[in-house]
Amino acid sequence: MQSTAVAERGAAEAGFGGYAFRDTGLLRLALTHRSCGTPNNERLEFLGDAVLGLVMGELLYDRFPAAAEGELSWLRARLVSGDCLAQVALAMEVQQRVRLGRGERHDGGARRKTILAGTLEALIGAIWIDGGLDSCRACIRRWFAGAIEATVTAPAERDAKTRLQEYLQARGEPLPAYEVTRAWGPDHARRFEVSCVLTLLDQPVTAAADSRREAEKRAAAKALALLAPEVGT
Repeated sequence: MQSTAVAERGAAEAGFGGYAFRDTGLLRLALTHRSCGTPNNERLEFLGDAVLGLVMGELLYDRFPAAAEGELSWLRARLVSGDCLAQVALAMEVQQRVRLGRGERHDGGARRKTILAGTLEALIGAIWIDGGLDSCRACIRRWFAGAIEATVTAPAERDAKTRLQEYLQARGEPLPAYEVTRAWGPDHARRFEVSCVLTLLDQPVTAAADSRREAEKRAAAKALALLAPEVGT
């Protein structure tokens, strides 16, 4: 019984997220935060970030053959964001196995979003080295299945300002600047005109509404219609 328990524990320590590492040293390295000193998982995190972007792009391309480039970019940006990675890592209980320095662990680092996201990327990088592309593809497909489903159902719930911001972030563009250019009417029926300034457009886009917030949303929607009609709808 004792030998069986030891063997089971050893098998568990050699794997993660349904993947069994041939080189358990890679798994240990992937779980080692820089607060432990060197060596640590930062180089694997760099590699995993690139692999995740590639595989996620491929998965989305295959799954949504009718989606335009703008929508695919939005989906990928959401799915590889730090928030999404941290949620996936929590679901996989990365916080239980990440190796942290004493101070970082005392400060709650095991549940810090940046650490969770970075560790998950490091694990992906380690799997790439240990098992290759097919293993990475299988793990990412399995690990992110719930996140993909949740993200696919999200577009209708996002307002135009959010969609515009995510569209720009996916392309590495500066965020829009909103400015009230005019306000008029009595206090009980105030109207606001807002301009939305973007580096990708030669002229500001303007819209008016009964509140500044609504005017900003309308201006963002008009900007999206010019930049990427498939995302703005």
